[in-house]
Amino acid sequence: MDIILSPFVWLLEWFNSWFNSYGLALILFAVVVKVVLFPLSLKGKRSMIQMNMLSGQMQKLQKQYGNNRERYNLEVQKLYEKEKVNPMGGCLWSFIPLIILMVLYPIIREPIHYMMGINDANALNAIAQTVNWGSVAVDNGWIREAADTFANTAYNQLYLSSLITPDNLSAVQSAATAAGAAGQNIFSINFDFLGLIDLSQIPKLQFWTMEGGFGLFLLPVISAGSSVVFSLISMKTNAINKQAQQANNNASMRTMMIVSPLISLWIGFTMPAALCVYWIANNLLSMLQEFICGRLLKKDYEKAAAAQAERERLEKEEEKEERRRKAEERARRIEEAKLNKGKKKKAEKKDEDDDKIPGSVKENSRVGMRQYARGRAYDPYRYSEDGPTPYPGEEPIFPPRADSRELKREAHEVEEELRELRTDEAIEETILTGEIPAPETDSQPDAQPGEAPAPQAEESTPAEGGDDTKTDGESGK
Repeated sequence: MDIILSPFVWLLEWFNSWFNSYGLALILFAVVVKVVLFPLSLKGKRSMIQMNMLSGQMQKLQKQYGNNRERYNLEVQKLYEKEKVNPMGGCLWSFIPLIILMVLYPIIREPIHYMMGINDANALNAIAQTVNWGSVAVDNGWIREAADTFANTAYNQLYLSSLITPDNLSAVQSAATAAGAAGQNIFSINFDFLGLIDLSQIPKLQFWTMEGGFGLFLLPVISAGSSVVFSLISMKTNAINKQAQQANNNASMRTMMIVSPLISLWIGFTMPAALCVYWIANNLLSMLQEFICGRLLKKDYEKAAAAQAERERLEKEEEKEERRRKAEERARRIEEAKLNKGKKKKAEKKDEDDDKIPGSVKENSRVGMRQYARGRAYDPYRYSEDGPTPYPGEEPIFPPRADSRELKREAHEVEEELRELRTDEAIEETILTGEIPAPETDSQPDAQPGEAPAPQAEESTPAEGGDDTKTDGESGK
């Protein structure tokens, strides 16, 4: 653990020795961390932009393979490999400040151990006795009651280091050396920040109960407010597509907007003020980083915005084409319904006619079933006037065609008699009413085969003789 923390300890110790201010050292420490991690943050931003540009293709894959989760994940992985995009690259950088905070926490909690290199219990007891730890700690409420030995728990080591001042520094070094530790490594840490805040103390809600409590109380509040502002700026700079612009309406984002300041408040009121100063500095530097990344990635943002606009245009066209296709399909169905309306009536009428057909005949003829239509078109007299040859000892199924023709001729004669009867009735009606009916084409019966056509009335032509040529009008004169 000491090996991992050594670079951070060395950096913080160097800034503290150079500026003789623990608060300023923490701020400069945050600046160095941001500068070192800036390339990773920039890469993460660029990866986020690429992910946003692929959102349209991922939506298509979702529609295409949404029901097959395994196939969908495989196609998404292929898409990432093809576009050379790391799906985790856009979010990993956001966890780095939390990791640095976890690394910085033990350094702030035990400055004598990590910054001065003293962790021996005898040396700590010697230092505690030199600065009168028991009575001062009880008076400040750091411990409940004084003990013979120093308890290296909680934030006791931080409180102990705050009691080392330039006035008692030589005595403390001598006591540590006498206890077998490297007393020359001990130095005093200036926890006074801006002349108002003691960074070794923990802020309290009841700030009036401690000296400088109001300044300490403001640190967690400022930390929470900076977290909210940073979240809003981050969402605004990341709003390169419609989905990101609607992030404020997203339930998860609203939850983060609430949880983030609450976590900052919890950290501020449960941990030393030095950690809260670092967190505020980190939030302010993160805002500056967002602004710089926005400048450097302006072309990428514009390209992503153009891609999003093109994707929205294509989606609108697809939606319009889909509505047009559905309208055409609906119109086609309506037209088919209109065309089939008469067919349905005919089919109903045909069904009524079929009901008149005896069941045995319908069963044998398979009326209404197209696969039996060829059988219904069978002509038994195609090859012989006598019909199909019956099996020996059986009656013929179809009568000879001659008998069939005789039946047809008799039916034709009956029809002719009916026509003559209708003609006679029309003549009688004419005589009674005195009106000449319109000529009927069917009034003249058709001549039977072998009979002469009926004689037609000849028009009277005037004779060539004298008086016979006079009309009725002239003879009256």
